[in-house]
Amino acid sequence: MAITDNPKLEYESGQSFNDWEHLSDMGDATVFEATFAPWSGRAGFEAEVRPWGLATGGQIRAGNGNDSVTVAALTAYMPTADGAASDGLVHVASADVAIERASTETHVITSITVDNSGALVALAGTEGASFSEQRGEPGGPAFIPVDSIEVGQVRLASGSAAPVNDTDIYQVVGNHQERYDSPVWQTGPASGEVHFAAELPRIHTGSLPKRVSVRGYTPIFAEIPRASNWVPAETSHSTNSTQIYNGTLGSVSQTLGQASFTYYGEGDATDPLVRLKNNRLWFRWYQNRHRAPFSLTQGILGIGRTYPAGDHVNISCTVSAEQATVDFEG
Repeated sequence: MAITDNPKLEYESGQSFNDWEHLSDMGDATVFEATFAPWSGRAGFEAEVRPWGLATGGQIRAGNGNDSVTVAALTAYMPTADGAASDGLVHVASADVAIERASTETHVITSITVDNSGALVALAGTEGASFSEQRGEPGGPAFIPVDSIEVGQVRLASGSAAPVNDTDIYQVVGNHQERYDSPVWQTGPASGEVHFAAELPRIHTGSLPKRVSVRGYTPIFAEIPRASNWVPAETSHSTNSTQIYNGTLGSVSQTLGQASFTYYGEGDATDPLVRLKNNRLWFRWYQNRHRAPFSLTQGILGIGRTYPAGDHVNISCTVSAEQATVDFEG
């Protein structure tokens, strides 16, 4: 049987900044992991996840003269790119871009991209006798450099110089264009992970997906002195039943409970924990401070103070979490 021996409960007393970095693909182009975790959720210190891709503008239209298109002004999220601002945005002015035609075959696809410097670049694929959707194949689009994004494609089926038609231009998100907000994602702040709703297209050099970047804060933990009765945020299950003519139908529902603990503190505005009430904070629990296993709980700190006559001020604390407490082996 386990005994709570030498326990320790810590709270998020401060935050440490981590600048933009690229998350690592866990192998399925769906789950990506940062080098730092957990991610703070306190107001003003939240993590910013920015998949690379178009944010605004970037419409491609037929240009003036032969073999030319006009790309509207755009912004794109490309954190760490040479042309990016501190928030990761790249601002690109409207410009005309020359399009390459096939010289030995008939069909060629040209990708309109934004490169690492923030410039518009036309990248022609391999010529073919017909169009292909396979990157790097004859008649298919080219692989995009890992430090670039694709805004759209121009598909020409003749080697003769001529004006580009609007029907030759393709900008379907996910097929011909990379947007920063597609596909949607969820974050796992305890483990520093980003989970996309669908696999990211592997259209970049080396059959890699687009870059996913993050910056944010990790909590600085401090021990809560004179704490007791820690209860993690756990999921409970309940059964409901509906009477039918030949028996009953059952259903199961889940409820996420609050985490809680008792704290014996000052109870006034000088108390460091009281000053953080109503903030979203991390709490780290060790059943034994000398052993590796621990758990993390993130939620909004609520307090209820009691001032008994001639006794210690005790503060009943709740942690209203959006996710259940997460356990780690160490």
